[in-house]
Parts: sequence; C-alpha cells; structure tokens
Amino acid sequence: MAQPPRVSIQSADFDTGQEQARLRAGDGCVGAVCTFLGTVRDRNGCDAVSSMELEHYPGMTEQAIEAMIDQAMTRFDIIAARVIHRVGLLKPNDQIVWVGVSSAHRGQSFQACEFLMDYLKTQAPFWKKEQTPSGAHWVDARESDDAALARWGIQARNA
Repeated sequence: MAQPPRVSIQSADFDTGQEQARLRAGDGCVGAVCTFLGTVRDRNGCDAVSSMELEHYPGMTEQAIEAMIDQAMTRFDIIAARVIHRVGLLKPNDQIVWVGVSSAHRGQSFQACEFLMDYLKTQAPFWKKEQTPSGAHWVDARESDDAALARWGIQARNA
C-alpha cells in the first residue's frame, strides 16, 4: 500500500479503516496506532445545528499542518502521522477530521495524537460556520481549546 501524503484537505469523505491500515503497512516497528475521528454534532450548546461549512486558505492550511506534524515528530517518538480534514458543507454525523499516529509504543502514539488535535483546534487556519434555526454564524475559538494547547507549552495565536 502506497504511503499517502501526511496532510489531506478535501471535500470528499474518507475511510478510517483504510487510513489506519496505511499507517501500519509494511513497517514491523509499528506497535501502536492511535487515531482520533471528529464528526459534526447536531447541537452546539442549546442550538440545533443543521449544517456546518468549513473554509480554509489553500496552501497555508497544508503548510501549517505539515509544520505541526514536524513538531510532533520531534516531540514524540513516533513513526508516522497523518491528518485528514474536510472542507465544504457538512451535515450532522459527517466525518470532519481524522488524525492518525503510529509508534513503537502506545504512550507516544496517544500523546502525539492528542497534541496534534489540540494544535489543530487552535492553530490550523480553518473557519467554521454553523447553520442554526436562528441563522448562520461563525464558530468562535474556545478558551478550553487554548488551555489544552497551553499544556504543551504553546500559546494560542488567537488567545
């Protein structure tokens, strides 16, 4: 199985099983694979959400996520990492983001996967607009996401 690029920004859905298999393919050193899958919720607080539209800045987004993966490779003893993030119009239950990390041991995979998700939530240049019964509105960054990133010693740019 050919190795895909480390970062994919796409409107199309993806197969999590296939992505996980790619992280393990042909590498006998892999002893652990940790993944995270984010999906569209049908609620944000008390508001019903009928859809979410994700926008990005092509080129800049991929570059930012590549740099984030480089940082994870330096911080943690991991073998490989991959991030898939969808853009465009998504409905509740649709897959949005998938992060996968392989390593020799589970601890490093868990930490690197969590680090990458914390970084993605605050630093990757994506903009999210939710459609609710009261109309469309842009989703603001959450302080809890900034705090999650801070535990890795990184100050959120939006803080």
